[in-house]
Amino acid sequence: MTASGNAARYLLIDAGNSRIKWSLVDEDGAPLANGAFEHAHHSTIADDTALDAWGALPEPASAWISNVAGMPVHNRIQRLIDARWPTLTRTVVRARAAQCGVINNYADPTRLGSDRWAGMIAARAAYPGEHLLVATFGTATTLEALRADGVFTGGLIAPGWSLMMESLGSHTAQLPTLDPASAREALNQTRSHFAIDTAAALSAGCLLAQASLIERAWRDLKADWQAEVRLVLGGGAANEIAGALDVPHTRHDSLVLSGLALIARDATARHSP
Repeated sequence: MTASGNAARYLLIDAGNSRIKWSLVDEDGAPLANGAFEHAHHSTIADDTALDAWGALPEPASAWISNVAGMPVHNRIQRLIDARWPTLTRTVVRARAAQCGVINNYADPTRLGSDRWAGMIAARAAYPGEHLLVATFGTATTLEALRADGVFTGGLIAPGWSLMMESLGSHTAQLPTLDPASAREALNQTRSHFAIDTAAALSAGCLLAQASLIERAWRDLKADWQAEVRLVLGGGAANEIAGALDVPHTRHDSLVLSGLALIARDATARHSP
């Protein structure tokens, strides 16, 4: 039991560049409730919507936050928690040199994004004893090479599918700016990646660029390590990119939240008498 009298329920918050996802889990990491809300730094309506979602939740023992979206989002999250549970203990997670069986080989371990760090911790726990390439598709596409012994050997960062399309639309005079919904619609209306209209050509071209990056990285990693590597996919564009891949892969759609749960459990265990 915690000082507040609650069993170890954790409020987990994953603030990415596109939206904020959250989950309330029990001490074993099983979800009790979850949801998401959009970024709206100055919107009272958006804040009321988030608070409505939390209104029926039991009080957590603590909150664990991964935020890669900057200080305004950090301040908003703190304000929302204060409005619902003003005395709630909260921890902003940052990458470390080592945690939960993962060893961080970044030149400066603290410079690694907390979402990437939590995602690797979750992936290692989900697929123990395997070499992994963890690919996450959000505003940016990130890849992490994680050895079976838990050593993170390095990664790659590229523009995400949506950001590629947005960049083309913003920097060319005759190409549209596609959001994910319109890009998916365009893809659904074509039978080939070699499209006969501009929207489908743009969305398919950016999609194949993503898939080619992943396939090249996976093959290079297998060659470097002379071993099999499990490709793990997650993130908002994983459906589309998975459909374009010609290599075996595994889906895991809650890597960051799962990693936060493991970090919370590890910290609680370390501080228990």
